[in-house]
Amino acid sequence: MLGLRSIQRITASPFFRQSTRQALQRRWASGDSGLTGTADNAFNRERQAVKEHAAATSDLWRKLSIYVVIPCICIASVNAWGLWTEHWEHKSHEKLEDRTEYPFMNIRTKNFFWGDGDKTLFWNPNVNIHKGDEE
Repeated sequence: MLGLRSIQRITASPFFRQSTRQALQRRWASGDSGLTGTADNAFNRERQAVKEHAAATSDLWRKLSIYVVIPCICIASVNAWGLWTEHWEHKSHEKLEDRTEYPFMNIRTKNFFWGDGDKTLFWNPNVNIHKGDEE
């Protein structure tokens, strides 16, 4: 109760109201660099210019990221998806038996310890060719 009374007494004083109003007016004032008196020197003016430049530059890159990069990624994704479907449409007409078997394909020095021991872990029968039993 004592703390509440103290706060009410302090905030009701005219000095508190005036100092608070001045602080808020100073804070929200526009068009002022905020530098007055001894703080208005070349170093502080340069720091203020750097801050303003950084704000403008970061705003530019934010806009570029949102309005340029994201649409470009979407367009590139649609293009990649079209090429992917076109490729697999072409591959669906190709027969595995028509592919040439080269001597370097399916070389096994020892069997794998999974499955039948002849196919790799990532074997895909729709894509990979398996050498027939020629022995």
